[in-house]
Amino acid sequence: MNFQANLIAKHISKWLIDYANSAGIKAFVVGVSGGIDSAVTSTLCAETGISTILVELPIKQSESELSRSLELCDQLTTTYRNVQKITVELDDVFESLQEALPQLDSSSLELTLANAMARLRMTSLYAIASENAAIVVGTGNKIEDFGVGFYTKYGDGGVDISPIADLVKSEVFLLGALLKVPMSIQTAAPTDGLWGDDRNDEDQIGASYPELELAMRQTAEFKDGVGTKESLKGREAEVFEIYSKLNKANQHKMLPIPVCKIPR
Repeated sequence: MNFQANLIAKHISKWLIDYANSAGIKAFVVGVSGGIDSAVTSTLCAETGISTILVELPIKQSESELSRSLELCDQLTTTYRNVQKITVELDDVFESLQEALPQLDSSSLELTLANAMARLRMTSLYAIASENAAIVVGTGNKIEDFGVGFYTKYGDGGVDISPIADLVKSEVFLLGALLKVPMSIQTAAPTDGLWGDDRNDEDQIGASYPELELAMRQTAEFKDGVGTKESLKGREAEVFEIYSKLNKANQHKMLPIPVCKIPR
């Protein structure tokens, strides 16, 4: 498995180099959060030798997340001469946005504001990319991007390239171990960092990433005629239902924007 992880890491770094060269890109911009996905992505970018700009974007963020993000940035800026760090403080901007918006009073207010945070971060990343002839590198994995749609449309989903989006979460953790990302990140429960408290991804989704990976494999098998969902029992059936419901509800994120075709 370590040998495979090594090959995958080299493949992704070469893919990043080839893309940058063909597109005339001078730098990568990566938003770092203190999580495994951004840690692996930023390290793979650093490995290319191409200028890599790590951007911390704290908004109401927990101290543990900030601490892990700082540890990663310190490790990468010390190890790689092509890496630099920028911090963009967004607390005041977010509060100004809240004040400028019409009175928000709905059952989905908390989610609305969380998505607004993600979109402020995206705007900041693109501003930095524009100033540095760079592109914004996505940090989403396969489960989030193509399984349950666990990201903000035009927020953390607003990126130019996605180097780890064909890897499920367990594979990202394997790459993290190979790349020696800080142990504090490797052992932290995955979280999107949009709530300012200790809730993690499993709390929000209702299932762990290993459970969701199984549901994704089962979905593919059922489509190929291998088994049926009726054969699932207990927790497997429960998670499959969670996965299927989120996958269906979030297709608007995963599919191209619908275009009204005019008959000629």
